[in-house]
Amino acid sequence: MEKYFYKYLPVGIIFIALVFQYNLFVTPEMLEVKHREILSDIAHTYSTKEQYNDLKEQLSIMQAKIDKIYDVIIIEGGK
Repeated sequence: MEKYFYKYLPVGIIFIALVFQYNLFVTPEMLEVKHREILSDIAHTYSTKEQYNDLKEQLSIMQAKIDKIYDVIIIEGGK
C-alpha cells in the first residue's frame, strides 16, 4: 500500500498546487467581492423601483404644467 502511496504522491502534490494556483475553489470573500461588483453594475445599468416612481411622478407634474400652458394658450387665443 505504501508503495502506491509514494508512487502517486508527486501527482497528488502537483494536483493540489494547481488547485491553489488557479483558484479552482472559491472562498466566501471572493464571492462577496464578486457579488458587490455585480450589484454595482446593476445599479449603474438599471433603475430601481423608487427611481421609476420618482420619474413617473415628475412626468405627471410636467404633463399637468403642459396642460395648464395649453389652456392659457387656448384662452389667450380666443380673446
